Amino acid sequence: MKTMLIVALTGVILGAVVASLFVPALLSWYAEPGGLPRGAQVQAVVQIPEVIRYATGKLILGQAIGGAIGGVLGLVGGYMMRQKSPAERLVSAKV
Repeated sequence: MKTMLIVALTGVILGAVVASLFVPALLSWYAEPGGLPRGAQVQAVVQIPEVIRYATGKLILGQAIGGAIGGVLGLVGGYMMRQKSPAERLVSAKV
């Protein structure tokens, strides 16, 4: 049980770190206007506090999703590490 918990928590941390690396790039790609020629400026009035709230909210959501995926993969990995091999099960069944 202890090994499964350690592996799951390691997965959560690694998932959040990987999400921290990929989510900013995905946000910038998603927010980039399409169909504009290179060098053209987008004319817009932007409310900076709303943009900051949106970007940080999406980053935190991405980190939470990455942590959850990492935690699930860590639990599966910890469970697989805990399982006895077929040869060990056969020996313990004979004893």
